[in-house]
Amino acid sequence: MCREQKLDLNIPAFRGSIKEAKVRVLPALGDLSIGSHAAGGTLRFREVYEAMRTNLFRRLGLGALIFTLMFPAGEIRALAQAKDKQQPQTQPQQTPDGFSISVTVPLVNVNAVVTDNNGNYLTALKKENFRITEDGAAQAITNFAITDAPITIVLLLEFSKLGYQVFSYNARNWSAAFLNNLKPNDWVALETFNIRPNIEVDFTHDRNQILQDLRTLMFPPFHESNLFDAVSDVLDRMQDVKGRKAVLLLASGMDTFSRMNFDQVLKRIRESDATIFTVGVGEQLYIRADARGSLGPIGQLNYLQAQNQLRTFAAMTGGRAWLPRFDGEIPGIMREVAASLRNQYSLAYTPSNAALDGKYHKIKVELVAPDGGPLTVLNQKGKKVKFQVYARQGYTAPKSSVAN
Repeated sequence: MCREQKLDLNIPAFRGSIKEAKVRVLPALGDLSIGSHAAGGTLRFREVYEAMRTNLFRRLGLGALIFTLMFPAGEIRALAQAKDKQQPQTQPQQTPDGFSISVTVPLVNVNAVVTDNNGNYLTALKKENFRITEDGAAQAITNFAITDAPITIVLLLEFSKLGYQVFSYNARNWSAAFLNNLKPNDWVALETFNIRPNIEVDFTHDRNQILQDLRTLMFPPFHESNLFDAVSDVLDRMQDVKGRKAVLLLASGMDTFSRMNFDQVLKRIRESDATIFTVGVGEQLYIRADARGSLGPIGQLNYLQAQNQLRTFAAMTGGRAWLPRFDGEIPGIMREVAASLRNQYSLAYTPSNAALDGKYHKIKVELVAPDGGPLTVLNQKGKKVKFQVYARQGYTAPKSSVAN
């Protein structure tokens, strides 16, 4: 005799929800009545037992048949042999505590410009004519090319009331002369600074747009000239710009109220790969005041410090510095800036010292003969001429990083 029960399985929802199930259960052995009907109860028990055993054997036989059909004997043996031959997979090595170290070896790019003592550019040099040393150790040059990519340059102008507004007047007028040296595919932007830097025109191919904004720079609002902050700001903005990039700084070289000091801005320059060209806009006023005796000891010291700062910015980055005394010098200077960018040699090397120490490493670029000896440069008349190599003086190596 069978009884029907309702069982609550209480299974957590996984694929859907099972709230209730009806299960038919076999009677317990105590439910098999043996009492007065012992023979009949025993017979009934044996019939149930024989039926269960027969059903079990049938299922086992059916399972074996299906397995044999799916996997013939040959395949089973091959599968077993392959399993025996299989080698355990090598686990990737890890450092303690589950950390892995990711190391990046930097490729140092150096742009170099070579001129003779008459200002003529030497454009026929080859890879064998260059030697690069880093911290005194010779480096193997891996990449070499004469670049002809478009120029990307920012005009950074001092726009303050310093110098009776002579400084801002010269910066505005002289920068306009540079625009005549741009090609249609060159990029140029305009930024000014006084108490803070200000972007007047973002990068554009349209030099007329730059000219229009230069005409609006009439009345400087502040006396402050925060040169160091402005240089740092423009380098930050150009950090992700690809290709040849440069800054043309037209300023007096004086800094009045920057948050950064001189050492801090030099550190920022060492971290950048942009070339800085500087044009001093206060030389005329300084010389005039000094001739009249109105400059004084403190004024003379400030004047020399301003000159030194402009020269240092240029020399560290492979640029050039000019301190013009006459307006007639300006067109030639602006042509020199553009020519320096268009006659660069692009050099690259992987440092032999692969330590990612975050330190500043000094670079020196020299010209040598193919045999490694001194290079001799002759002019059209067959006379020896001196030459000058302009390249950045070093770079700041990245710091090593540990990835989790």
